[in-house]
Amino acid sequence: MKFELQHTDSKTKARAGKITTDHGEILTPIFMPVGTLGSVKAVHMHELKTDIKAQIILGNTYHLYLRPGTEIIEKAGGLHKFNSWDKPILTDSGGFQVYSLSHTRSKLKEEGVTFRSHIDGSKHTFTPEKTVDIQRAIGSDIMMAFDECTPGTAEYQYAKKSMELTHRWLDRVLKHFAETEPKYGYSQAFFPIVQGCVYPELRTKSAEFIASKNCEGNAIGGLAVGEPAEKMYEMIEIVNAILPTDKPRYLMGVGTPVNILEAIERGVDMFDCVMPTRNGRNGMLFTKNGVMNMRNRKWADDFSPIEADGASYVDTAYSRAYLRHLFISDELLALQIASIHNLAFYLWLVGEARQHIIEGDFHTWKPAMVKRLSERL
Repeated sequence: MKFELQHTDSKTKARAGKITTDHGEILTPIFMPVGTLGSVKAVHMHELKTDIKAQIILGNTYHLYLRPGTEIIEKAGGLHKFNSWDKPILTDSGGFQVYSLSHTRSKLKEEGVTFRSHIDGSKHTFTPEKTVDIQRAIGSDIMMAFDECTPGTAEYQYAKKSMELTHRWLDRVLKHFAETEPKYGYSQAFFPIVQGCVYPELRTKSAEFIASKNCEGNAIGGLAVGEPAEKMYEMIEIVNAILPTDKPRYLMGVGTPVNILEAIERGVDMFDCVMPTRNGRNGMLFTKNGVMNMRNRKWADDFSPIEADGASYVDTAYSRAYLRHLFISDELLALQIASIHNLAFYLWLVGEARQHIIEGDFHTWKPAMVKRLSERL
């Protein structure tokens, strides 16, 4: 994997770049649709490419390990062939699932994490080395380190202990990564993850440790998990002042359109979040003029396009009234239309940010866009 930093905004730390993988190029800043089980919910691969214009999608180590299992994925020739996606794929190592599904966790110790499947209750253990093996079998273009994600409200001593465990796991992961090879004839990059909760001292220490490993890219984890947004932005600034400028920076699991623009301004290149699809399936649409709840009565006889000005990033053939009708009627097509719309909007937004960084006016465009995005229609 290669990263080329192409432009930096003169008044902020916003960057435009290009990541090159064996499965294609990724222009940054970029939003990556979440395909936890090898599928972006309610969206065909064709729609991801043509309507949404996704350049990279995510898969998840924990979920794909449990179902369909690495044996099936290997027999298929890797996830790219299994799900018919020929562009880049990034896999989360499963560390966040250990946090988010903590009720299934039996033990977290030096060796790794023992947990019970949320599907059938069967017992499993993830070690740092095993997460490398699973991601080798999946065949993602970008692999993530196994880490522990602490809540945003974690006490200092717990956050410190957790960060130190994540660092020790990283040394084991990197050793095993170096001792293994890709399975499908193309290269796999590796990103470690900065932790440290909301504590500047811990974030600084973790960023320095991660930067010293000189990996192809770096990630910022453990944010948007209960802490105030301003604290999240503060941690991003601290970390990005330390992480190398010649490597892509990935902010994991964030977030709202406003969160994304604020993070771009602070030097982040890559994003993922379930919000556009999850919220879309529940009737919330993101537009460049604000947020719409498509179940509201006010849209029942509004026959204008979803985007009032017919924005070019989304198919405007459907009216607000029709989409509301689909949601109220529990029609599956509602989930598909809303998911495609929201993902296309997110990709449009980061594309616009990139263009304004290149043109040199991101610092004036961004505040006006944040104001518009914050409206409720």
